[in-house]
Amino acid sequence: MSLREVLIGELRDLYSAENQLIKQLPKTAKGTTSTELKQVFVQHLQETKGHVERLKQVFEKLGKKPTGKHCSGMEGAIEEVKEALDEDEEGALKDAGILGAAARVGHYEIAGYSAAILIAKQLGEAEVVGLLTQTLTEVQNTAKLVMGSAKGILREAYADEAGDRNEAQKKPKNAKEKQSKKESEDDEKQAQGVLAGRSGDEDSEMNLGSLKGKNGGSEKGKKGGASKGKSEAKKK
Repeated sequence: MSLREVLIGELRDLYSAENQLIKQLPKTAKGTTSTELKQVFVQHLQETKGHVERLKQVFEKLGKKPTGKHCSGMEGAIEEVKEALDEDEEGALKDAGILGAAARVGHYEIAGYSAAILIAKQLGEAEVVGLLTQTLTEVQNTAKLVMGSAKGILREAYADEAGDRNEAQKKPKNAKEKQSKKESEDDEKQAQGVLAGRSGDEDSEMNLGSLKGKNGGSEKGKKGGASKGKSEAKKK
């Protein structure tokens, strides 16, 4: 695989990501209570449509088609937004959850465009760099706007939480929340197992054992070589 092919793969990933965003942003804006945050999503939807058109220009310059790859990373990030929208909370508390999920989506975009720009620069694709940089700037500005709305939302959410805390403690968890809690606890146990060197993952254990074997063999080799050198020196 050439570096140009890597760039094409990155760009197709971004093209898929932006198209997924175009489908999700109207739903995110509709499910948001904060007028300020809602406006950010509406504005970003219009910008994202422009991002798609800009990517089409990039592919045209590179002589390639934009389709051909599904962005699983953006799919996962959007899934978190959907989960935040499905929460039983209302008002600012719900917006606080949407805020965090939306921020992760923005950072995913920033990482993708930043990587593509670096590769395009290395390949000397100045026009491609220019187009991608325009989009990166817009995405970064949107991320700032999302975070800018956080202060008011979090202040209001804290006030709402203080009034509803007792009621929330009495409320039983639904099936989805229980499953999420169980998965979180399983993740913690597995991570602790790895840290303690007793992971149930056979591949991990084999890799660790292999590394230890190599290091042990290397140390033995060094010691053996040193002893041999000393013996020859005495003979001389």
